[in-house]
Amino acid sequence: MKIKVINKKYDEVKNLPPIKRKKPIKQSFILSTLVRLISIPTFLSTKLKVEKVNMNKLNKKESYLALMNHSSFTDLKIIFKLLYPRRFNIVASEDAFVNQEGLLRHLGCFATKKFTTDPSLVRDMIYIAKKFKNPIVMYPEAGYTYDGTSTTLPDSLGKLIKLLKIPVVFIKTTGAFLRDPLYNNLQIRKVKIHTKMECLLSKEEIEKLSVDEINNIVYKQFTFDELKYQQENKIEINEPFRADKLNRILYRCSSCGSEGFMEGKGITLTCHKCGKVHELTPHGHLKALDGKETITHIPSWYQYERECVRKEIESGEYKIESDVEVYLIKNYKAVYKVEDAHLTHTKDGFHLKGINSSLDYHQNPLFSYCINSDFNWYEIGDVVCIGEKELYYLVPKENKDIVCKIRLGVEEIYKLHKEKNG
Repeated sequence: MKIKVINKKYDEVKNLPPIKRKKPIKQSFILSTLVRLISIPTFLSTKLKVEKVNMNKLNKKESYLALMNHSSFTDLKIIFKLLYPRRFNIVASEDAFVNQEGLLRHLGCFATKKFTTDPSLVRDMIYIAKKFKNPIVMYPEAGYTYDGTSTTLPDSLGKLIKLLKIPVVFIKTTGAFLRDPLYNNLQIRKVKIHTKMECLLSKEEIEKLSVDEINNIVYKQFTFDELKYQQENKIEINEPFRADKLNRILYRCSSCGSEGFMEGKGITLTCHKCGKVHELTPHGHLKALDGKETITHIPSWYQYERECVRKEIESGEYKIESDVEVYLIKNYKAVYKVEDAHLTHTKDGFHLKGINSSLDYHQNPLFSYCINSDFNWYEIGDVVCIGEKELYYLVPKENKDIVCKIRLGVEEIYKLHKEKNG
């Protein structure tokens, strides 16, 4: 999906008034019905199976917090299958509101900035629980999974649950990532989807448990490996594009260790430095065509890259630099493209310096445990987003595959600081 882009100088854009926060509104029943009807072909093609566990423990009219794993764009359609005809509200990313604020608000969405401290979000959720008594849908991972495994969850999740004082429901989809992995440019595969909806915590249990105990209960639910599930259940994915853009997440050759030379195309992943070629088999394995296996499991390869990043940080070698296109959101009319800048990321955090503007932003390495990153963001390009009051959406102009490495870098730098300082 494309987005409206306006070219403007940074010094003009930074002086535009910020977005005014609006209270959430009740979801339109007519619009939610329409979305559900539009989504029926997806439910049929995926043979969507829904399993409900302990949901009879809930009052049919009480509010609850629905925590869902974030696998693909299919997630939103599934919610309209699970919760309809009840009205509900959804925590959504701020950039989703550009050009469609009215539509999203009437679908029950309310905006937040990913991976930033946002007290307004908590106030909005409390308002919905008390005023509307609606279910509140939240993707606590915030970012889509890259490799089909769970992503880092915020430590503040348990505190939020204690503050809301409403039951917690866990929604887990299996097969949604296999159907539409983020790296694969929205090319849909033929895969069945199973969804489990379970009442995880009652109000009484939340009151008795500590924040750490709540976190432990929730964290255990966010443990999965979609590729392992595919292999164990012998699910065949025969689409000829299944490895397209796999280099976005497997950017480092597991054979020669080179970065920036990988290409995912068709059904193969090739290193153009050493010539190593892997086939992504119909059952989700990486098969070395020369018979000399290195890493055969995508999440294991991703973990190998994480370990390499961590070693670079510990040795002081970690440094990513690139000229980037800079996009800002100051209102919901459009995304503003300003002058290019130079991005540097090290163990000391981010530095974004305008090439022909006054832009000069530093971000502390402890600012967040993760980063907002996306592939083919509104058909503009692969993007990382930094900032607090002002969000800078940055599209690398040189090495396009650094987006994944930056995300790993942010996570590992944060972990190392936490391990060192407690």
